[in-house]
Amino acid sequence: MRACLYLSLVVSTLLPPYARASERFDVVVIGGTPGGIASALAAARHGRSVALVEYHAHLGGMTTSGLGKSDIETTGAIGGIWDEFVRRVYSHYLESYGADSEQVKACRQGYFYEPSVAEKVLNRMVAEHPAIQVFVRHRLEEVVRNGMKVVSVRVKNRDSGEILELRAGVFVDATYEGDLLAGAGAEYRLGREGRADFGEVHAGVIYMDHQTRAFLPGSTGEGDMRLPAYTYRLCLSSDPANQMFPERPPDYDRNRYSHYLLDLKLGRLKSAVDALSIAPVPNRKHDANMKPWPLGFPFAEENVGYPEASWEKREEIMARIRNLTLGLLYFLQNDPEVPEADRARARQYGLAADEFTDNGNFPFQFYVREARRLVGEYTLSERDLTYAPESFRAPVHDDSISAGEFPIDAFPTRKYEPGREAALEGYILMLKQFTRPYQIPYRTLVPKEVEGLIVPVAVSATHIGFSSVRLEPTWMSLGQAAGTAAHLALELGVPLRKVPIPRLQRELIRQRQVISYFEDVPKDSPYFECLQFLGTKGFFQDYQARPDDPLSARDGKRWVELILAAAGRAEEPFPGEESDQPLSESEFSVLLHSTARKLGLDPEQSKACKEIGMDAGRTLTRVEACQAFHELLGEVTE
Repeated sequence: MRACLYLSLVVSTLLPPYARASERFDVVVIGGTPGGIASALAAARHGRSVALVEYHAHLGGMTTSGLGKSDIETTGAIGGIWDEFVRRVYSHYLESYGADSEQVKACRQGYFYEPSVAEKVLNRMVAEHPAIQVFVRHRLEEVVRNGMKVVSVRVKNRDSGEILELRAGVFVDATYEGDLLAGAGAEYRLGREGRADFGEVHAGVIYMDHQTRAFLPGSTGEGDMRLPAYTYRLCLSSDPANQMFPERPPDYDRNRYSHYLLDLKLGRLKSAVDALSIAPVPNRKHDANMKPWPLGFPFAEENVGYPEASWEKREEIMARIRNLTLGLLYFLQNDPEVPEADRARARQYGLAADEFTDNGNFPFQFYVREARRLVGEYTLSERDLTYAPESFRAPVHDDSISAGEFPIDAFPTRKYEPGREAALEGYILMLKQFTRPYQIPYRTLVPKEVEGLIVPVAVSATHIGFSSVRLEPTWMSLGQAAGTAAHLALELGVPLRKVPIPRLQRELIRQRQVISYFEDVPKDSPYFECLQFLGTKGFFQDYQARPDDPLSARDGKRWVELILAAAGRAEEPFPGEESDQPLSESEFSVLLHSTARKLGLDPEQSKACKEIGMDAGRTLTRVEACQAFHELLGEVTE
């Protein structure tokens, strides 16, 4: 069955008469996730007043709730506010423990951290901006629209019951669940597309051998309404002085975990403790994820109905999976059929007693890997994450506002099925050899019809595309783009969908956001800005910019055509030599003057033209040409 499309009708056209208080902001962000925090920071740093609303008592989502091992494979592909967060984490350990400390080594330059440290860093980043007003333990109740434009939201204080109306010019949905977009009446998807819907090889029902990556019998590729499993990400301690061992959950049933014994019997697991993926973080703590490929994995199908459920029902689902998680720890540490050596190894770990102290040392944030997904102006799919036809990089998007880089990685959608001992259905392993660093278009953040709303977390993507986007570093990057776009929309008095993309891109690049990944252009490169920008215009056909190489006549001609196309002045093919012969400075100057005239500029007044000399004996480098084209295009588009 194809994944269905839903249209929420929970929309008010009049202000709720029962709202007890009302406040006005420039930007309202629903969801204190890393994506929401980045949205708030980006808007506030441009002088905007921001309301940041979070259901839980803590900000930070998964980053402050157990996910201490950053989900990032290519650090050079994510920059901006994410890099700032990482630097601050590193500085915390450096200042607290010293350069030669085990803590500094364990934090791995700031990419590995304790949940409490991540929360401290993010809270400090937010607190530095008085223009951000934080509303924790507030629940979204209603969305108010005037025609197709969101004008306010109604939120409820979960402690006092007070209703507060928040009005703004721009609203950001940074929830994992897509609650704001649904309440605003924006169209969204749930479940999995079929292979034919977007031409995705890995779409739909799939069984994949976890070692060979081969498709197995039963992989029909049909779409359905199934969701990848949700779990919790635990923070464990191996320090006996800092451990808490919870009691056996009241609904404990060892049969829920018995298939892990089958994994041991079949040799799929070397140790029962391998049911968990355990990664060390500072201070003898460990990020513990639920390993998704063992047959014993009990979490699939436990989240049915969660995305569209009330918060009361969601809390029931979360409590069940919390107990299922604690039950797994109890099983590994105590079950008599688990080998004694494995039990002893499991008992080396307890919940970290100094983490989540107001929640029984258990994470507050549910690991919602995928819920509602916006139907936006563009839908990111598997094809956007892989090599483009006749190219050696992923497809280029001229409205790219962030890079993505994490491999396709979807958790199981079904529990173990007897007779299918090779794989759990729906689990797609990290396809590092398949996924390439890619560009994420601005259009994936913009609803098709609803105005005043931007969505950096539940972005417009297929199930497969979303399985790569759904990582906190990427979401933080998208949040930064959303907050910056919100500022520009307000400053220029235009709808979010009409924000001028070149101006948005240039502003993000100035913030050291990566929107075009290159293997040979670090974020501190003096050429970073121009190469990032022109990377969205198709200048580079692989992941090497080769800035210091000579500019060939062929590339000079092709780049002129791309500049004219980017400025909306594409005409007939630009005359020029199709050879690899390097261009001299004087030859390029002639080319640049001709391009300026075609763009309607006076070469004698153009700064770009003035900065290129006429030395016929000097070969021009690629980056010199890029800097000139970058300047020239800026004269036209800004």
